[in-house]
Amino acid sequence: MNVSLGTDSNRAAELLRAGGLVAIPTETVYGLGADATNVDAVVKVFTAKGRPTFDPLIVHLGSVDQLPTIVQAIPAAAQKLIDVFWPGPLTLLFPKKSVIPDLVTAGLESVAVRIPAHPLALELLHSVGIPVAAPSANKFGSISPTTAQHVADQLGDAVDYILDGGSCSVGLESTIVSCLAEQPEVLRLGGLSVEQIEAVVGEVFVKQASSDPGKQADESNAQLAPGMLKRHYAPSTPLVVVDSLAEINLNEDDALLLPWEVSNIPENLERVVLSERHDLNECATKFFAILRQLDASNSNRIVAVRFPEEGLGRALNDRLERASAR
Repeated sequence: MNVSLGTDSNRAAELLRAGGLVAIPTETVYGLGADATNVDAVVKVFTAKGRPTFDPLIVHLGSVDQLPTIVQAIPAAAQKLIDVFWPGPLTLLFPKKSVIPDLVTAGLESVAVRIPAHPLALELLHSVGIPVAAPSANKFGSISPTTAQHVADQLGDAVDYILDGGSCSVGLESTIVSCLAEQPEVLRLGGLSVEQIEAVVGEVFVKQASSDPGKQADESNAQLAPGMLKRHYAPSTPLVVVDSLAEINLNEDDALLLPWEVSNIPENLERVVLSERHDLNECATKFFAILRQLDASNSNRIVAVRFPEEGLGRALNDRLERASAR
């Protein structure tokens, strides 16, 4: 594996302009970036990830001023959310302009856009001056990367350069919201809570994952937004999700993923507690890294206890359900 890691945003910008692939740190997870207007570069993203072309990509910008160059209109509700939450872990859907190739949007007339809050990502995006398509920098369907090393371990020299911005501060992918209809719709739960969104635009509809896995493998059924497949973010080790450990017979080769400490657990079981202080934000920051750690252990099964269905707990439960789907 001969991948280069560093903090040189100018080098990263040069590679992107030349049609290369650059892993980009954001506050959510690391993204695998390519020039969103260059079809050949975007093809490399799908190839490196093994990602199906029916799953659209998110386009990253460095400034709101760039938005009119790639979208036809900005709905009023979207503008309210932009004013409050950009830069940040929020992706919005807009009617796209033809400068964004159909490959980026899975043939849909809408494009998913966000401005990340990570300072090194913003430095790069300002420097490169082009829209950058960047899904998570991992193999398709597997655990999302929250450090530069996670990217190197999964993608290796398929990436021209990994821009190392340290560990991601949010640790969950962005929340995706469509304001194309009268009522805003959350298409993917993520690093911005539903409660925060509703405080700005009122009640929103939250779309659930498709319950028909067969439809998800059909390229004629483009996903409305990234991360909507029923099975996604998954470890190779089988994962079981429970409301309480009392509802399952634990085995000595199980590993436990717990939001916070619970009583009456056999001492010999491997366990990880995400937050001693019952902090869902801390849970989110550690979630993917710990899931990756447990996946690399010698356990035959990961047993995860659900999070409270509030705040970022909803997004964390969403990731658990998708990771455990078979």
